[in-house]
Amino acid sequence: MTEQPRSRQSKTKKPGKKRRLSSKKVFLILFFTAALAVVCGIIGYLFIILNGERILTANQEKLILPEASHVYDKNNNEIASLYNVNEARENISLTDIPKTLQNAFIATEDQRFYQHSGIDFFSIGRAVVKDVVARSKVEGGSTITQQLAKNIFLSADKTFFRKATEASIAIALENNKTKDEILEMYLNRIYFGKGMYGIKQASEYYFGVEPKDLKIWQMATLAGMPKAPNRYNPVNDPEASKTRRGVVLKLMFDQGYITQAEKDEAAAVDYKPSMMNKQANPQLYPAFVDYIIDEAVDKSGISEEELRIGGYKIHTTLNPVAQKVVEKEFADDDNFEASVDDIKVQGSMMILDHRNGEIQAIAGGRDYENNTWNRVTKARQPGSSFKPISSYGPALESGEFTPSSTLRDDKQCFGNYCPTDSNKVKYIGAVSMKQAIKESRNLPAVWLLNQIGVSKGLDFAKKLGFELSDQDRNLAIALGGLTNGVSPKQMATAYSVFANEGKSVDPHSVTSIDNKNDDPVYTYRAPKAKQLIKESTASGLTEIMSGVTEQGGTGTKARLDRPVAGKTGTTQHGVKGLKSSANRDVWFVGYTPEWTAAVWMGYDKTDKDHLLKKSSGQAAALFGKIMSEAMKDVPRDSFHKVEQEQPEPPKEELNQVSGFSAQYDANTHTAKLIWQPVAGENIVYRLYRKEASEADFTRLLDVASGTSAEDMGVSPGLSYQYYVTAYDATTDTESTPSAAVALVVPPEELEPTEPELPVTPIEPNPGEENGGTDTDGSQNPDNGGNNGNGNGNNNGNNNGNNGQGNGSSGGNGQGSNGNNSNSGTNGNNAGNGTNSEQGGTAGETNGEINEGSAGTGTDAGNGGTSGGNTPVTNSNDDAVTPLVPDTVVTTP
Repeated sequence: MTEQPRSRQSKTKKPGKKRRLSSKKVFLILFFTAALAVVCGIIGYLFIILNGERILTANQEKLILPEASHVYDKNNNEIASLYNVNEARENISLTDIPKTLQNAFIATEDQRFYQHSGIDFFSIGRAVVKDVVARSKVEGGSTITQQLAKNIFLSADKTFFRKATEASIAIALENNKTKDEILEMYLNRIYFGKGMYGIKQASEYYFGVEPKDLKIWQMATLAGMPKAPNRYNPVNDPEASKTRRGVVLKLMFDQGYITQAEKDEAAAVDYKPSMMNKQANPQLYPAFVDYIIDEAVDKSGISEEELRIGGYKIHTTLNPVAQKVVEKEFADDDNFEASVDDIKVQGSMMILDHRNGEIQAIAGGRDYENNTWNRVTKARQPGSSFKPISSYGPALESGEFTPSSTLRDDKQCFGNYCPTDSNKVKYIGAVSMKQAIKESRNLPAVWLLNQIGVSKGLDFAKKLGFELSDQDRNLAIALGGLTNGVSPKQMATAYSVFANEGKSVDPHSVTSIDNKNDDPVYTYRAPKAKQLIKESTASGLTEIMSGVTEQGGTGTKARLDRPVAGKTGTTQHGVKGLKSSANRDVWFVGYTPEWTAAVWMGYDKTDKDHLLKKSSGQAAALFGKIMSEAMKDVPRDSFHKVEQEQPEPPKEELNQVSGFSAQYDANTHTAKLIWQPVAGENIVYRLYRKEASEADFTRLLDVASGTSAEDMGVSPGLSYQYYVTAYDATTDTESTPSAAVALVVPPEELEPTEPELPVTPIEPNPGEENGGTDTDGSQNPDNGGNNGNGNGNNNGNNNGNNGQGNGSSGGNGQGSNGNNSNSGTNGNNAGNGTNSEQGGTAGETNGEINEGSAGTGTDAGNGGTSGGNTPVTNSNDDAVTPLVPDTVVTTP
């Protein structure tokens, strides 16, 4: 009785049983969680609203003004201010801005501008979806109001709090300003590149007109620029700007702001630099400053707008002495060809110190401040200046050639590619590598690349930073014939590797960037140098290119008072239908032991009226003029010569075996093979044979000594071909195959039951006495058609004189009387006759092939024999390639 309560208690504590939440408890948990989220959201929203209102109230009368950033040269002297803080900005009323221009910005930047309240959640969601699908950031979700907030309260901070502040200010702006007021403020503050802020300043700078006078294509051009002002402004990159304009026009059409006809007309217009306002304030060293800004944006991640007005201090590598010389010489018209109109011959130049990669000076073009197209980074065809990169360099790198190697300058085609020399004395045959590049001969460069293979040329170029296309996989790259061209910056960088003993060079113009509080935000750190090419290759290129500036070279005008090496380059005009020696591009790329520089000259757009009359000498002259003055205070050094790796000596080639013949011995039933010996010791002769039904030759036997052999494996009634080679086991070298010879083994004949009666020999007529002569096909050509006839009743001779029926071991040409016996491969028609033997043996004539035919007539002998019953063909001592009696003979 006392145990019962204990038993009940143990039953209530069974392990593994869990309490289940009731539906009431689940509901309460979800309710309070949702309520907490709502409360947090309300608090966050109120915080954003109040914070935005607070910031906006504090700056109602005094908005934050931008602070100019400054650029300094290598000596820490200021060379440029990127924004003039004290310059009054001319604002414009929205009523003076055409409605179509307003719509262009709304269509491009914020399609739902008039529907949202500062933050467009629909656009944010759409942007997120597109970014997820593309797996990268392809679309932004900022509204015009948010962009205005960012522009007013600009900083480099890119944290969540920065975005939250933008959102709070945007909402505050929407609560305190009308949509028109917000749009007007936006259009007066937005950045348009080239230091231009606001729609009025931008329209006057780029097009020279007030906003009210802008055309649709100009409006679309301006509306497309805020996304990437430096890239999409029409001065920096007209093509990219035009493409972006097309996107804007499509958006305007899709949203009903313009018609299809207006869209098409506006998309077709080309921007002309003459439209730009020439009264814009000139800037010191504009090309270099533009290059610096591009590099700073790329390296630091700071936007161009922030970089210009964020109060930054940008320290650079600019060498004021070199830059001033470059500016002066590019402003001198005497250094350039005169043009037929107001379109000037252009040019560009980059100078860098290959010892540390610091860019010393840049010329982006003539009158750069009026047309800021920086040609230093634009691709052009390099011509012969690419030869060290595509041909000579890879040849030296392969170890198969040295600067003293002999190349070939012969007029020839390489498949369908037939390059030509432009030198006064063309195709001089054997030529040294030094002379070939000194005189810029084309054939040796192509021949050299053909020797080493195009792949090696492409690989070498890739090491130097050139990503050539699949269309460049051909021998034309030896002469700089490229699909997409290369830029002066790329060429200067590649040649700097030659000057830097084969090590990589990292060209750069920015050394550090500090913010307005002098805190560093970017510091250049040089990457570890890599040995891109052999030091001996770089030294070899320097050795051969040093001759280019010496007397007789194509670059003598680039000669300095210190060591210099380099290469000229010229490209033909390429204008279809124009026969002229004028040129499209001229180059000189060169280096001293201290600096490397690339000079390019040409027209921006080439046509029949805008071509260069002179060649690369003018580029070389400008190089010499600028470098001699720019480097006057640079201590002189010298090139460090490295001993070249000597290629393995080529294996000595064995002479071709000559005098090869084959004859069937009816007594021993073997083929007797005879040849002339070749010079050399320990020579083994390899004999190859092919039966008529076989596709390929097979190695028959080796003869260690002597000049004859027997083939005991021949069968009656079959035809064979033979050739012989000389082999030297010590060098593992085999000679070119000898001329092939043919042998027809006669079929077996039954022994007669009765003895043969003596036959009185018939005297041959004079025209047949040459039939048994073993000649090279050139003797007695008038009677060649009768050679080898065993005449029964003179029918064979008569037919032979008509060029029909009779074979010739001498090699019969077409036509009567056997004339032209040296004329190549000719087969006469076989005649028919009683008991005629099988013809078809081959005659050989001075290295070419001639086919004979069967003799004609009763009891006629074999066509093409040497006076006997067995066909024999002798090889010609002067033959260079194997000669075969049938159409094709495959050799191992």
